[in-house]
Amino acid sequence: MSARSTILIADDDRAIRTVLGQALTRAGHDVHTTDTAATLWQWISRGDGDLVITDVVMPDENGLDLLPRIKRVRPDLRIIVMSAQNTLLTALKANERGAFDYLPKPFDLNELLTSVSKALAAPRETAVDAEVEGEDEALPLIGRSAAMQEIYRTMARLVSTDLTVMISGESGTGKELVARALHDYGKRWRGPFVAVNMAAIPRDLIESELFGHEKGAFTGATNRSVGRFAQAQAGTLFLDEIGDMPPEAQTRLLRVLQEGEYTSVGGRETIRTDVRIVAATHRDLRQHIRQGLFREDLFYRLNVVPIRMPPLRERREDVPDLARHFLAQAAEEGLPEKAIDGPGFERLRRHDWPGNVRELENMMRRIAALYAEEVIGEAVLASEIEGLDDLQDFGDGPAADESLGQAVERHLDAYFGGHGDGLPPNGLYDRIVQEIERPLLTISLAACRGNQIKAAELLGINRNTLRKKLRLLDIPVIRDLK
Repeated sequence: MSARSTILIADDDRAIRTVLGQALTRAGHDVHTTDTAATLWQWISRGDGDLVITDVVMPDENGLDLLPRIKRVRPDLRIIVMSAQNTLLTALKANERGAFDYLPKPFDLNELLTSVSKALAAPRETAVDAEVEGEDEALPLIGRSAAMQEIYRTMARLVSTDLTVMISGESGTGKELVARALHDYGKRWRGPFVAVNMAAIPRDLIESELFGHEKGAFTGATNRSVGRFAQAQAGTLFLDEIGDMPPEAQTRLLRVLQEGEYTSVGGRETIRTDVRIVAATHRDLRQHIRQGLFREDLFYRLNVVPIRMPPLRERREDVPDLARHFLAQAAEEGLPEKAIDGPGFERLRRHDWPGNVRELENMMRRIAALYAEEVIGEAVLASEIEGLDDLQDFGDGPAADESLGQAVERHLDAYFGGHGDGLPPNGLYDRIVQEIERPLLTISLAACRGNQIKAAELLGINRNTLRKKLRLLDIPVIRDLK
């Protein structure tokens, strides 16, 4: 890097040009600024500049469209892209079209100066694949918060690699969406994306599910079965809830990660595998390691690049965009179009969303289906949120990061803990069922405004079954509300 480098800045915002120009001049650089892509291209074409800082949206051309042309004539020229279009696709396109770095607006000036120093000091390249398809693709992730911007930037750097990724975060934060985006926008996009949830498979069948089995390998194995690794060949294998994987399967998985090969259950033939592994968990795996429930060596093999998905309460500014997105999706699926007014959005922002993005999505679909108003106000949303709070507060109900089965286990621990002899109390089954079932039916009816047909559909049971349970549990019948 020379003592004084020349930096070209293109942005249609005069205030940004001024701030950047002053800061970079004080840092010892020569700076040229413009508000058009045409002038920037003229400078670059004649060989000016050691570094480019460009906005995306300019009056005469999109800055991202300019990147491939720059890379064809000046492949060694470093480019930093700035944008107020703070989406994952913007970050991905900037990265794939040859940008050295992508910074969302509003940007941190110190962070930009650090990026400039790194760009000027980085080794020069001679070529780049700068063409990208998919200008009109739907957004795989929604959010403009600082936390999501950092995730976008990380993902943009990962899509062109095969590095193993570990996604952590509470249930409902969108971990599988991240895994799918890494696949869909990565170099394995032509291959299959195979997802398997460790918590949903019986523990004694996980090895067979992952690696396949031979005929007669165990009782009930009447045919040869191909496992998920084989199904994901040349693609991506998403291992959700990896913390629920039993020790034996952990050992097999470690061998695959170390050696790139495995044998099916009951088989002798060594099978080579070519898959990218993306794992996810809502558990604290380091705590599991201390408790002897998870292999430390496997953890470090999986945790090559960690991504933490923040809970919705840590990115409340994203709630309006997410709500609009889910209402639009509901309308595309045939439900009535809905909008939310300003006070309504404020009420949504104040809620802690223990069920995270999934909880918000379900509420938006419910609102689209059940309410006649075209514009939903604060009163309706407050009523919906109070209903959710009642369900969450009941009997120390399921936390945001645990399944119903885990919640029942917690109830059992509480019951057994109160009996020193270790024997269950009389009528344990009926007591737990009643404790869970009565509030669930009551709140479901309230959410459906007394409509038993809709409540039965919501619960996934027959209407006659619902009526029978209402009688047996002596739950007052709410007449359909208009």
